Amino acid sequence: MPIPEQPRSAPASAPPSFPGGLLPTWLHVSDVQGLAQLATQATLGVTGLAESVQGNVYKAVAKPFGPLGVKFIDRMPGGSGVRARGITGLVYGGIKGVTRLAGGAANALLSRAAAQPDQRSSTPQREAMLSALNGVLGDRLLETANPLVISMRLRSAGQPLLLEPQALAERLPGAGGKLLVMLHGLCMNDLQWNSDAPAGGHGEQLARELGYTPLYLHYNTGLHTSDNGEQLAGLLQQLAKAWPRPVEDITLLAHSMGGLVARSACQQAAAAGYSWLAQLKALVFLGTPHHGAPLERLGSWVDGVLGGNLVTKPFAKIGQLRSAGITDLRHGNLLRADWHDAGRFERGPDTRQPVPLPAGVACYTVAATTLAPGKGPMVAVREALARKMVGDGLVSLESALGLHAEPGRCLAFPAENQWIAQGMNHMELLRRAEVTRQLVRWLGGRPS
Repeated sequence: MPIPEQPRSAPASAPPSFPGGLLPTWLHVSDVQGLAQLATQATLGVTGLAESVQGNVYKAVAKPFGPLGVKFIDRMPGGSGVRARGITGLVYGGIKGVTRLAGGAANALLSRAAAQPDQRSSTPQREAMLSALNGVLGDRLLETANPLVISMRLRSAGQPLLLEPQALAERLPGAGGKLLVMLHGLCMNDLQWNSDAPAGGHGEQLARELGYTPLYLHYNTGLHTSDNGEQLAGLLQQLAKAWPRPVEDITLLAHSMGGLVARSACQQAAAAGYSWLAQLKALVFLGTPHHGAPLERLGSWVDGVLGGNLVTKPFAKIGQLRSAGITDLRHGNLLRADWHDAGRFERGPDTRQPVPLPAGVACYTVAATTLAPGKGPMVAVREALARKMVGDGLVSLESALGLHAEPGRCLAFPAENQWIAQGMNHMELLRRAEVTRQLVRWLGGRPS
């Protein structure tokens, strides 16, 4: 799948002054336009939620009165229960109309202001805002063509790479034949691999010690894992063909959700017959929820509880704001078939198609637990909690190690290719020196 390339950012210029100094100066005009669109949609959503709650109360109160009570509610299929021509319905209709009118006017004004792209370089604060919004609402941002949406690309030092031989040779003059492609996790971005890392992060250290050229994937984590996997498979095919010198080795280093995207890309690349898969030598996972994350399963349970009651049913829609990327984490979906025929917010069994680790590729996994090694009578209980529930705070040890109650779903990581980081949380996997040393041991010990 072709991936549109983005031009490099121009040198920074003076930031625009927003009215009243209420907005951060690092926001671009297109960001304000996108946020205004979200604000309009949020107001409409809250109004619709209030209307649905009131309508369901009407239904609950009217039900005991039979045909007499039915006269006072809206009986249209899919209706809120509030009669559109009643006083209450007119109030809700008026609020929605005014909100759409104001939102349309603001969007038109900001669209004219954003016609000329902002020439300033992006900032870490802006990148963090965009990545968080895309993680939670990325599918909706894409559907509504919101300017806040992130397009998948490979970057270096926070700037997009043009996948053309001469452009790559100019941007990366010291590039070698060993490529290290690094994939971030949910609600994150490529800059966070190196933030707060005293020695430059895993990528920079692997470059110094093992001669890799690190490249960083930047993508919309709110999309389905299968969609991101398909895009990544095509992007790596472009990269391998455009690289300015022969590619000797492609290694994927993935944190959290990024590991699911990497596995999906490998599976879809094999189905498409892409040549880069033959150059893939190693695949390393850091805290990847191979079999899902407990917090997303909890969110699904809450949706079910709220949706089972007439009055509270509208509140289930709040939980259903979460993106397709997040709901894919319930069981660890990798392929379109895993979610296509099932409701995203419906509780159900794990019906994923089992996807093994790619054949002929050295695969490694790092799992973490926030519980430090201990002694005493509670050790067994602590270890059981770490494996099933606590893990690194977001992902259990069993899920990160690829273990599953059904043998056919277990991932075949050799024992020597598994490592458990003690006393470490999910985010620390990005920057801890112990993790870097383990990566060097694994990747440096492979036959060239």
